[in-house]
Amino acid sequence: MSYRCEICGKSPHVGRQVSHSDIKTPRKWLPNIRRVRALVNGAPKRIYVCTRCLRSGRVERAH
Repeated sequence: MSYRCEICGKSPHVGRQVSHSDIKTPRKWLPNIRRVRALVNGAPKRIYVCTRCLRSGRVERAH
């Protein structure tokens, strides 16, 4: 599955998880991506979109 929003380009971020004992391990923050049917150039198409773009109305859903 693609972890990149096709509307805003949001993708995974990497960093380090820090425990109580200050041990640092690598980790990844994944965006909340959904596969939806949307209208792209007037035609329905399945694209990967983050939920922020869905909620803000940047995507026109195809029903």
